[in-house]
Amino acid sequence: MADIVFRNVTKRYGKTLAVDDASFTVNDNEFFCFFGPPLSGKSTILRLVLGLETPDTGEILIGGKPVNTVSPAERNVAMVFQNLALFPHMSALDNVRFPLVERRVAELEIKRRVADVAAKLHIGHILHKPPAQLSGGERQRVAIARALVRDPNAYLMDDPISALDARLREETRVELKRIQRELGKTLIYVTHDQEEAMSVADRIAILEDGRIRQIGAPAEIYDRPASTYVARLLGSPMMNILRSVRGEGGVEAAEGTIRIADKAAPVDVVEIGLRPEDIKVRPWADGGSGRPARVFEVEPLGGYTVVTLAAGQARLKALLRGQPDIRPDAMVAISCESARVHYFGQSGGALAR
Repeated sequence: MADIVFRNVTKRYGKTLAVDDASFTVNDNEFFCFFGPPLSGKSTILRLVLGLETPDTGEILIGGKPVNTVSPAERNVAMVFQNLALFPHMSALDNVRFPLVERRVAELEIKRRVADVAAKLHIGHILHKPPAQLSGGERQRVAIARALVRDPNAYLMDDPISALDARLREETRVELKRIQRELGKTLIYVTHDQEEAMSVADRIAILEDGRIRQIGAPAEIYDRPASTYVARLLGSPMMNILRSVRGEGGVEAAEGTIRIADKAAPVDVVEIGLRPEDIKVRPWADGGSGRPARVFEVEPLGGYTVVTLAAGQARLKALLRGQPDIRPDAMVAISCESARVHYFGQSGGALAR
């Protein structure tokens, strides 16, 4: 078992509070992702798990055993750092072999493990080269291979594929998810890329200034964000957040341009959230239901189109399928089903209907 537990863990660097009273459990054989903007505490949590940092308060457990005073070597976790940390004087093969050589693993077993991980990451043809002769993507995969070749309790990865180009990044994250399932190991992954977090994780922890704001499955957090902060982090384009007023028949926003007919709307609603894909846009000339808005900008992106709408003084993003015939300055009718509206209170927290 390699579940990892934080109990009220806090870590400061001088006056900076890097991790603030964090409590969570990463389950055995789970692909768990920490997601948040830079300086939100993601890498510090990894360093605490690895043992490179010691918490000021709180307790860390790995496999049910407290490890606050256990050295990094004795924790048996493998780490892929953001800066890769490959040995420049060694070939890629020797870099991958190094953890096993240090642990005096038998040579036949080393060859078997290296061959296995090289096949999974498609690096067999570059193992003879030193890191200086490898591309950024190849170095990333060698660093990942060096971690995978071990048999640790858990794998820790600090934004390991950020240097890859978009296509290779997509391929590598799919491979990482597949490899994690095959290995049956706990994997903790840190990223600031929402697409990565949504696509690979079994569960995501959303961080803000060292505090955990929400933990859940990607679809759960996307559909039911706990706050406006979380709502804005997940989604591209991000959720539209609008100041609102509760009326008799529902909620109004954008100086009355947007009206949500929902008698069950919370009475203490202060803001509403509309996902761009939930906003329906039709030509104003078609008539029917919907409120008037002006098209401010159109961004055709192939399979879908992002339309910026001027509704009163507010600017909304709508995500439409394909490439509809919509032009800037055109008048359109916009609407949103009440079931797809998110309600937030004075402090930014989500409100129940």
